Amino acid sequence: MSTTPDTTALPVRRTPRWTADLDVVVPVWNEEARLGPTLEELLAQVAGLPLSVVVTVVDNGSVDRTAEVVDAASEVAPRNARLRLIGCSRQGKGAAVRRGMLASTARWRGFCDADLSTPPSLIVPVLDQLRQGDPVVIGSRRAPGASYVVAQPLVRRLGSLAFRALTRPLTGGVVDSQCGFKFFSAEAAEAIFPRVTGSGFAFDVEVLAIAARLGLPVCEVPVQWTDDASGSSFSLWTHGPRILSEVRALRSSLARVA
Repeated sequence: MSTTPDTTALPVRRTPRWTADLDVVVPVWNEEARLGPTLEELLAQVAGLPLSVVVTVVDNGSVDRTAEVVDAASEVAPRNARLRLIGCSRQGKGAAVRRGMLASTARWRGFCDADLSTPPSLIVPVLDQLRQGDPVVIGSRRAPGASYVVAQPLVRRLGSLAFRALTRPLTGGVVDSQCGFKFFSAEAAEAIFPRVTGSGFAFDVEVLAIAARLGLPVCEVPVQWTDDASGSSFSLWTHGPRILSEVRALRSSLARVA
């Protein structure tokens, strides 16, 4: 479990427009085994924040005990936080994230993966950047100061290198588009996510590409990242052609962003 961070630089600010200060969206599909520890770590992290927090679990059609796991975590949530579970009938992580982001009414809102490859302690520096006025703040495995606690397998590193070369021109030069830890001001989220159409591998690229088209700068915060391929079905050889197809479709759809 994460230790309580020093949050003295994060004073409480509330505006009637927002129902919470922070909303953390966690998309899940049959994540019963990993979701409990993930929610425990997230709640332990936000318990030390002088903010009102919502953790929104978006169920993408699970057939396991996801709902029961959320209910159990809700019973031990700290006083400043609450959990909620909402559904998403459309398949894909991107669809689930979009559902959670558009259902949020928090001042700051973002998403993280259920495996917590990015440690939840990154919430503190991300919030610091958001408070300073950055509209989009993302975790980055390649920003100065980032490191890998557990390295990716070679084939995934090679695939990531090729994917970055292919997509970086679309994102306005973002170094790492695929780290599953991205946060937004309410205004940025409400400008970006209604325009998002994809739900597959290119989803993160689309989010950042739309931000670039709208003139919203992206701040990359270094992470200490742990690769967890245990729950991943990704295969470079199987999914590579699909990724290329999604990127080509994204290039066409971005022409319509205004």
